[in-house]
This record gives sequence, structure tokens and C-alpha cells, in this order.
Amino acid sequence: MREFEPDHLRALVAFADTGTLARAAEVVGRTPSAVTAQMQRLEEVAGVALLRPAGRGRELTEAGTRLVAHARTILGAHRAAWASLATIEPEGQVSLGLTQDFTGSPLIDALRAFSGSRPRVRTAFRVGRSAELSEQLAAGDIDVLVAMRQEVRGDEVASFSTPMRWLAPADGVSMLPGAPLPLALLDPPCGFRDAALRALDKAGLDYRIVATGVSLDGVFAAVRAGIGITARLEARTHDGIIAAPVEMALPPLPHAEFSIRLRDGAEASAEELAELLRRTFETQLQVVG
Repeated sequence: MREFEPDHLRALVAFADTGTLARAAEVVGRTPSAVTAQMQRLEEVAGVALLRPAGRGRELTEAGTRLVAHARTILGAHRAAWASLATIEPEGQVSLGLTQDFTGSPLIDALRAFSGSRPRVRTAFRVGRSAELSEQLAAGDIDVLVAMRQEVRGDEVASFSTPMRWLAPADGVSMLPGAPLPLALLDPPCGFRDAALRALDKAGLDYRIVATGVSLDGVFAAVRAGIGITARLEARTHDGIIAAPVEMALPPLPHAEFSIRLRDGAEASAEELAELLRRTFETQLQVVG
């Protein structure tokens, strides 16, 4: 018996609502390539084409339009089933703290798996800066923390590194020839900011900070607008942001090190989430500890 996977149906509905696979990927918290693979698998199960070329993009076929209507009904039934269990006594709560770099995939995949194995454990989130989150972990306000690594800690479950990249607007940076390189960076303290400035200083390149703030959303908005470039993880290259072209001759950046930390005395469910995050990141990034 052929069955439709709910995750595949969610991706299809997201495409129907947004009109592009890239935007659908943002909605469901996966990469565009992962959503494309989901659509291909969904078509294999359905036995008919659900999307077809339309200019530079894709559009729903008649079969795809029909399946979207059924998908909304199926997903609605799923939500209703979970809602019917909302009054059941919860089995505790896990508080997860993470930096703004990890609010998308692969974190979404790990949390989906965790909620499936522990449906009655409530998960609370705190998104912020590494230094602030570390203080909250020490105070017992966070059970599991994914943040930039400043030093080796005894509460680390794992540490991993991934390359920093120069990111630029897809349409190019607005700057005059010979002008200082415009930068969009988070306010200090910020490891990415420090690494970017050190690299430019070492290379003897002139620069000026044209946009700054406490939110990555603001930084990326400035990049998309062509105001400046930034230094973050390569996973952020989407929706108008690309890896800076080699023609810009920017200096190399170091690897960014992150760690997964577990609060001393945390519940077993928090230990399970920390281990699940470790395994997830191990398949996505280079785990070094």
C-alpha cells in the first residue's frame, strides 16, 4: 500500500502557498535541494507529475493541485489529533538555547525527531548571543545549549567546526571603485565579527562597517539590499545572498567552532535531546570532539 509522508505533503502545501521551492524550503525549515528531493519522492508515490516547468520556476500540474487539497485535509487531521492530546499531563520540559546560526535545518530535523520520540515533553526555546546564553546555562535557565565555543568546557557533549564564509548580495555590492569594503556585522561581542576584521586587517584591506545590530535578520537585510557583505556560515547562502565571488579577492576566514553543552543535573530527556543534536550535526558538519 502506497502512503504519503506528512513531511512531503507539508512541502507540497508550502510550495502551493509560496510559489517557489526556495520559499517552500524556508517555510518547512529544510534546504531547497531537500525539498526538491521530497517532491520527487512524492511524485514517485503518486505515480504522476505534480510539478512542471514554468519559465524559470515550477508550477503545479492538475494532479498537483488536486493533491494539495487532499494534503491540507490530511495535515489538518494530523493537527487535530495532536490537539486532542493537549490536555494529557506533560512529562516535563526541556529548555534549548541556540544562536541565530542554528534556527533552521538541520536543527529542525533533530527537533522533529525528538518531538516524535518524546511527544509529551515540552520544548522551550531561547535564541540569542553565545555569551548571554552561556550565562543562562550557568544559571540553570537552559538545559541544552548550542553556541559558539570560546573555550573547552566540562559540560560539553560535543564540539564541531564549520567554515566561515564571506557572503555577498546576489546582485552585487553598491560601492565605488577603490572605496573601503562595506561590512554588515553583528554588534560585539561576536566571533564572526572579530574573525572578519582580523582577516581584513591582516590582508591590509580598507573597510568600513555600514550596518550593525543585534539581529542576524537585520544584517542579512542589509546584505540583500546590496549595502554590504558579511561573514557567517555557508548555510546562509539563499534568498538573495551568495558566497562572495572570487573576483572580490577577499582574505580567507577561519573555521567557526561551536559546542553542544548540557546543564549539570539535567533530566534524561535533555540528555536525549543533546545526544540527538550531536548525531544530527555529526552527519551535517565536521564534529571535532
